[in-house]
Amino acid sequence: MAEKTDVNAKWDACLDLSVRRFVYSSLAGAFGGLLLFRTPVTFGAGVGIGSAYTDCSQIFDGSTAKLVPPKTTSSAPEELQPPNTMSTPASQDGQD
Repeated sequence: MAEKTDVNAKWDACLDLSVRRFVYSSLAGAFGGLLLFRTPVTFGAGVGIGSAYTDCSQIFDGSTAKLVPPKTTSSAPEELQPPNTMSTPASQDGQD
């Protein structure tokens, strides 16, 4: 029974978070659009839904965008190592 109420609390928190972020970001986007473009732009709604989705996925212990740091190696890749310094012969015609 405790797990069911915990899941219900998570859903309530996600629903509350989603609605608030959708409304606030829509209002901010519409205000910004009116201020800059003289027409309401609803870009803010997508930003609010996206950020709410990310936070809700973290609430449910599963992130959709788990960024893995790049693997590091002890030796530098070939592109980053200094080139072999070989002496090149000077041009024969005297122009450098």
